Amino acid sequence: MPRQIHYNAAEHISAETAADPYLRPAFSLSNRLRRLVWNICRALLYRLSPKPLHAWRSFLLRLFGARMGRGCHFYPSSKVWAPWNLVCADQVTAADGAEIYNPSPVTLGSHVILSQDAYICGATHDYNDPAFPLIAYAMSFGEYAWVCARASVAPGVNMGEGAVLGLGSVATRNLDPWSVYAGVPAVKVRDRDRAQPTETT
Repeated sequence: MPRQIHYNAAEHISAETAADPYLRPAFSLSNRLRRLVWNICRALLYRLSPKPLHAWRSFLLRLFGARMGRGCHFYPSSKVWAPWNLVCADQVTAADGAEIYNPSPVTLGSHVILSQDAYICGATHDYNDPAFPLIAYAMSFGEYAWVCARASVAPGVNMGEGAVLGLGSVATRNLDPWSVYAGVPAVKVRDRDRAQPTETT
């Protein structure tokens, strides 16, 4: 099934903004101003906050439109490009250096983990179009999915429940549930046990 484009800059940015299409902005002025304010907030209030203050960083993300479940752990040097396009269930973790580039919505299920320097890439460019417009995809990560340290997920790729993307691997196709993938590009190397931790009251 082909990936469905969620945002195409060519449909939103007028050709009149610049004669050279490579010089046209990919997003509206309001979007760019909103990101400027968020980046200032991130630099001053998010990035400098002590590591244990996960609730504070979740509050800041919510302030800019993110939907955050209970007990999310976003570390100080994690990066969210557009909080208003982020949906997190409970107990989602984004470790230091993890980056979510989300011009379109990214949904992270319960207990998803993005380890150190993991990179979620939600957009690319249409290289077959002479105008080279940015195109972005909505992406989803099922419950208990794990993107290991320095692994990358390509635009439009979704991870099934319990899927694992190994250290430094690059996912270029959807990952099946409860499967472990490794390599560049990532291929399935084994199944993962479906056992989940038992919650205590």
